[in-house]
Amino acid sequence: MKRILNIADIELQPFPPGFGPTGDTAQRFEARMGRISLALGAQRLGYNVTAVPPGKRAFPLHNHRVNEEMFFVLEGEGEIRIGAERYPIRQGDIIACPPGGPESAHQIINTGTVEMRYLAVSSKLSPEICEYPDSNKYGILGEFGADQEGKPQVIRVVVRQGENVDYWEGE
Repeated sequence: MKRILNIADIELQPFPPGFGPTGDTAQRFEARMGRISLALGAQRLGYNVTAVPPGKRAFPLHNHRVNEEMFFVLEGEGEIRIGAERYPIRQGDIIACPPGGPESAHQIINTGTVEMRYLAVSSKLSPEICEYPDSNKYGILGEFGADQEGKPQVIRVVVRQGENVDYWEGE
């Protein structure tokens, strides 16, 4: 398997069907991503290049309870929300987002006039728990390798705090 990929050769794709923003959220969120990890056979780190148009953000404000992320701004400028604070970012900036609670929640926003591109690197521990402070939701993601047909086995649950189903319901 090839272990080297030039950044110029990374093909950026929109969110897969059924995963991207819809309705009113599509006005604030938009991104194209070039997934690198799978192409290079990475196992313990996930990495991709994310391109965000002016005025948009790729993902909601969120924090990871398990995994750590790092971002390197390749092109453009904007800001990053970390907890309740906002910081300007620009080409060449490196941003650390360690795991933690809502105080470590982060979101990159393109406040510039041209497309912003950044390299995202993260650990790939599973299962993962993410919280979304702006919407009072949390998500649980478990990735368990490929099945016998080579398809990824993934469990993804996103719920709003306080709207859980009782453990014994339906048993």
